Parts: sequence; C-alpha cells; structure tokens
Amino acid sequence: MPKLKTKSGVKKRFKFTASGKVKHGVAGKRHRLISHNAKYIRQNRGTSVLSDADVSHVRLWAPYGLK
Repeated sequence: MPKLKTKSGVKKRFKFTASGKVKHGVAGKRHRLISHNAKYIRQNRGTSVLSDADVSHVRLWAPYGLK
C-alpha cells in the first residue's frame, strides 16, 4: 500500500491533544474586527475543541496524526 498524504489544510488548522481530541482556532478573527463588538472578540479568543461529529473527518484527512 502506498503512503497516505495528510491534507495540507489540516496541518495548518488543527492540533491533536494528548487524549486524542482535536483543537482548532475560532473563525471570524482575521479581519474586519471593528465591526464586531468586544464581547464577540473576547469570547472567541484562543482555541476550542472540535465536536465529535467533525473529529472523524479530520482523522481521515490526517491518517498518521499531526505533530
């Protein structure tokens, strides 16, 4: 069997925790932040854990895990 490649977009967007959960950055924090209120910007700070329904897709795109 040939080696499977990891999707390049997954390398940039996700990280696996030690327990196997998937962390991701929050969308909507790149530009046009003046039009968002302070509560929106504050609550979307940092990273969050991906839902279980979406984790299965990310695992298919990263067959050998991520560093």
